[in-house]
Amino acid sequence: MATKITVLFYSTYGTNHGIALQAASALEAAGAEVRLRRCRETAPRDVVEGQEAWRDQLQKMQDIPEATLDDMEWANGYFISVPTRFGVPASQFRAFVDTLGPLWQSGALANKVVTATTSAQNPHGGQESTIQSIYVTAMHWGAIIVAPGYADPVKFEDGGNPYGYSCTPGPLDETGKQSVAFQARRLVEYAEKLGR
Repeated sequence: MATKITVLFYSTYGTNHGIALQAASALEAAGAEVRLRRCRETAPRDVVEGQEAWRDQLQKMQDIPEATLDDMEWANGYFISVPTRFGVPASQFRAFVDTLGPLWQSGALANKVVTATTSAQNPHGGQESTIQSIYVTAMHWGAIIVAPGYADPVKFEDGGNPYGYSCTPGPLDETGKQSVAFQARRLVEYAEKLGR
């Protein structure tokens, strides 16, 4: 039976959407069954509509279902990609997390693997603290954190964030693609080990 992974992401301008697509592809190549899900947009409509790039990105993602509690309960693990906002995950992600109380209370989020990635306007814009914040949440769930560390040479080429891949805005370069793929494969590997 295939390992089931939910790729949970939020993206304002497309960077984390690109990471999520790369992760989904790599997870499937590693043998996982994947659900690609986006966090619901919670910003006021007039704010989104007031920025062409934000509005256009939201339109690009309309075919991707919004995340539900079922997507979290279904999965053996989670690949999370959300942007940094003032050193913590974007509020759209946090708003979704705040709905997970019933699953947490029943233990349905425990013992699942989780890994996270992020982007920020600059390399020191809170990338590490954002991923660590996601992992703190995962610890409250009782989830098992699968960070990439420096377990693959690509981590010495991609900026060196041992907590998870992180980048500045824009399309993934080849090194970024390799790093995300490594992190995805590692997630599947440990989900399978825990599933035995």
